[in-house]
Amino acid sequence: MSGVRAQQKEKTRRAIIEAAFTQLSAERGLSSLSLREVAREAGIAPTSFYRHFADMEELGLTLVDEGGLTLRQLMRQARQRIMANGGSVIGTSVETFMEFVGNNPNVFRLLLRERSGTSPAFRAAVAREIAHFIAELTDYLELQYRCPREDAQMQAEAMVTLVFNAGASALDLAEHERQLLIAKTVKQLRIVAKGAALYNRSEALS
Repeated sequence: MSGVRAQQKEKTRRAIIEAAFTQLSAERGLSSLSLREVAREAGIAPTSFYRHFADMEELGLTLVDEGGLTLRQLMRQARQRIMANGGSVIGTSVETFMEFVGNNPNVFRLLLRERSGTSPAFRAAVAREIAHFIAELTDYLELQYRCPREDAQMQAEAMVTLVFNAGASALDLAEHERQLLIAKTVKQLRIVAKGAALYNRSEALS
C-alpha cells in the first residue's frame, strides 16, 4: 500500500506543478499566482497543497528548476544527436532552443522574468540554471576544440547570453520573423565560434 500512496502523492504533486505552469502567462508571473487557483486547477483542496509544498515560494522554485532542467535535457539530446549523426552544432542547437521557446513560452517567460525579479531566492535559482547551461556547454567546447577551460567558459558565456536574448525576442514574433531571428542568431554564434578559434590558434603560436 505504501507504494500506491507514494505513486498517488507524486501524481498529485505533478498535477500541482502542471497547474501552476498552466496559470503562468505573458501577464502573470510567479508573484501573481494564487494558491487557491493552482489548487483548483490541480483538482485538489487548498489545504492538500501543503502536503506537497511548504508554500508558494517552494512551488515557484520547483517550477524554475523544472523549466531549466527540461531545456537543458533538450539541448543535451541535440548535442548527442549531432555527435552521433553529424550536422551543424550551432544550427541544430539554436533550432532546438527556439522550438522549446515556441512550445513552452510560459516556461521560458518564467526563467526570463525571475532572472531579474524581486525575489532573491528566485533570482538565485535562475542564476543556477544558467550556470548549468554554461557549464555543460563549456565541457562540450573544451572536449571538441581542445581549448583551455577558461577560454571555453568565456565562449560558452557569450553564446548562452546571445541565445537567451534571442529567445526573449522570439516570444512576440510571427513565424517568419522568428525564422529570420534564428538565422541571425546562428550567424552571430558562428562569428563568436570563429573568433574563439582564431584566438586559440594565435595563443598557441605565441
